[in-house]
Amino acid sequence: MSVHRTPSGSGSAPKGAPPFDAELSVALAALDRESREPVTPENLAARQERDAAARPRPTAEDLRADGRFDVTEFSVPGPSDGPDVTLVSARPSGLAGPLPLLYYLHGGAMVMGNAWSVLPRILREWALPLELAVISVEYRLAPGTRYPGPLEDCYAGLVWAAAHAAELDIDADRVIIGGKSAGGGLAAALALLARDRGGPGALGQLLLSPMLDDRDRTFSSHQMTGLGVWDRTSNATVWKALLGDRYGAADLPPYAAPSRATDLSGLPPAYVDTGSAEMFRDEDVAYANAIWQAGGQAELHVWPGAYHGFDGLAPRAAVSQDARNARTRWLRRLLAQSGTGITRSGA
Repeated sequence: MSVHRTPSGSGSAPKGAPPFDAELSVALAALDRESREPVTPENLAARQERDAAARPRPTAEDLRADGRFDVTEFSVPGPSDGPDVTLVSARPSGLAGPLPLLYYLHGGAMVMGNAWSVLPRILREWALPLELAVISVEYRLAPGTRYPGPLEDCYAGLVWAAAHAAELDIDADRVIIGGKSAGGGLAAALALLARDRGGPGALGQLLLSPMLDDRDRTFSSHQMTGLGVWDRTSNATVWKALLGDRYGAADLPPYAAPSRATDLSGLPPAYVDTGSAEMFRDEDVAYANAIWQAGGQAELHVWPGAYHGFDGLAPRAAVSQDARNARTRWLRRLLAQSGTGITRSGA
């Protein structure tokens, strides 16, 4: 069964959209009406307040999980015109490094989310089995902070982490930049910015359903109007919150919206995944294709019947498990190709 809602200000949902996976449809149908309503300028502040109250925010002690992980919070220098940036650093206990690092940018459409809520799953599914260190970034949110503030926060944190690699016991030559949704878009932008500024290099970029294009012109952005949990109404709202008067501008830089990039050469290998039934599908596929056309390396997965955020809403669905396993395999392969040398203390 597919779950449809009528978009605000329109007649009926467009026909011909890919059907949702059956297991994912069940999870979608279970959402309350408020969760499925589009984000609009009128309800944005209320949605942010509700998210801040409802989204988990585990403490450092919670994240330590009875000693399985070492967790430290750092307040590091931010961009020149901004405040300090909070980085949440975590790694499996008992590992002698230097460890490879996953530098992770949380999702939340640039207007919601926090650095702590994403860590329990990342630590359990990636840090522990792959022997990774993780840094999650608490970047500033729109519309309180518009572009380039959030991206500059992420860049400042990356520069600090690379400069303090010895203190953090991480391998500065084995840093993977990653993120989901808005965090995936920030990760893509951060890779572009680091390349162009001659900043810290990255081993790879993990782009999960990345939010890349402010223009909402793709076929899938129209095709999926009124379907799933995220469509053009919500997307336009948050891009306007991030960009303000620069929203849709012809000269918008690629660091604001990576789909605007005309040169994708010289970037680290990318993993790009998206759903066949989400509005970001076509911009994500096009981004992977542009990397290939520039002579780069990208691995692309389009999960059948998947809507935006599917693996979070229905983690036990078969397609969600397949997606998480594929991401883990890519990370494992990337790390193996770059060399190891990590030992567990006492081993």
